[in-house]
Amino acid sequence: MKTYRNLSLRLAAAFALSSSPMLAAAAETPAAGQGDAPVQVRLAKTEGPGGGAWVAARLAAARSATLSTRISATVLEVLVDEGSKVTQGQLLVRLSDADVRGQLVAAETALQATTAYERRITELVATRAATPVELEQAQAQRAQAAAAVAGARATLAYAQLRAPFAGTVQARRVNAGDLVGPGQPILDLEGGALELQATLSEPEAQGLKIGQRARFAADGVTGEAEITALTQGGDALTHRRTLRARVLGTGQALRSGAFARLEIPGAAASRSAWIPRSALVERGDLTGVFVAQDGKAVLRWVALGEPAGDRVPVRAGLEPGEAVIDLPGALRDGQRVEVIRGG
Repeated sequence: MKTYRNLSLRLAAAFALSSSPMLAAAAETPAAGQGDAPVQVRLAKTEGPGGGAWVAARLAAARSATLSTRISATVLEVLVDEGSKVTQGQLLVRLSDADVRGQLVAAETALQATTAYERRITELVATRAATPVELEQAQAQRAQAAAAVAGARATLAYAQLRAPFAGTVQARRVNAGDLVGPGQPILDLEGGALELQATLSEPEAQGLKIGQRARFAADGVTGEAEITALTQGGDALTHRRTLRARVLGTGQALRSGAFARLEIPGAAASRSAWIPRSALVERGDLTGVFVAQDGKAVLRWVALGEPAGDRVPVRAGLEPGEAVIDLPGALRDGQRVEVIRGG
C-alpha cells in the first residue's frame, strides 16, 4: 500500500507539471546564453584608416572675393543670385552713374579746351609772341585735364561690378534700390577649386614639404590633396602651423565650409580605434559596439569622434585591436557567438 501511494503522488505531480504551460516552458527552456546554438559572426577591422595621423581640416575655396565699390551710388540692378555660376569678366551689378558721367563730360570738355590752348601757345612761341614759361603752364593744364578724364573714367568703371574670376556667387547682400557706399560688401564670390586648411603642431608638421600629397576624407568622399603652403613659424598663441592643400580632381561632390580629415604622412597615428559604421549599434541616444569576448557578444557603450569617410574613431570605450563584430544585427548582450572569419 505504501509503494502504491508513493507512485500515485509522483504521477499526480507529473500531471500537474505537464498541465501548467509556464512550468513546462521553464522546464524545457535553457538559461539564456547557455543552451542556444552560437551565432556565426564576422569581425570588423579596428585599425585607423591610414598609416599616418588624421587631423581636423576645413574645406574652403582656393579663390574668394568680396566685391564692393568705391563710390556712393544707388543699386540699379543685381544680375545674379546666390548659387549663380559666373565667368570671368561677367557683369554682376549695375550702379547709378549719372553724376559720374557728368564729371566725365566736364573733364573731357576741360581737356579739349586746354589742348586747344596749348596748341595756340605753341604757335605763339614759334613766332616769339609767347614765352616758354607760358607754354609750360599750358602743357601742365592740359596734363591735369587729361588726368581728370582718366580719373572720371576709372570711377565710372566702379559703377559696374564684374566677376574677377570664374566661380559661384555665395552671398548677395544688396537689392535694387539700395544705397551703397565705398567698401560696402555687395557680393561674395568663390572660385571653383577647393583647398584644405588645417593647423598642425610642430611634430605633425615635421617632414612635410610643398608639393607633397596627402589623403583626405570629407562628406563621405575620400580623395587626395597636394600641399601648396606651410607656414614656417607657428602662431604666437597656439604655436601651431598653418597648412593649405589643393584638392586634386574636380571635387564636384564637395562643398566649401565642410569639415574634413587630412592624413599627415609619416606622423604617428593616434591610439583611437577606428571601426566601420556598419559595426555601430544605436539604442536611443546611446551608441555602442558588440565585442566578441570569451565566445560571447558583449555590448560596449562607446564615445565617437569625427568620422573619416566610412570609418569612425572611437575616443573612449574601446581599444585598438579588440574583436569588434561587424553587422551585429539582432545580437543581444551575452549571446554566444562563433567567429567564422577575421576582418
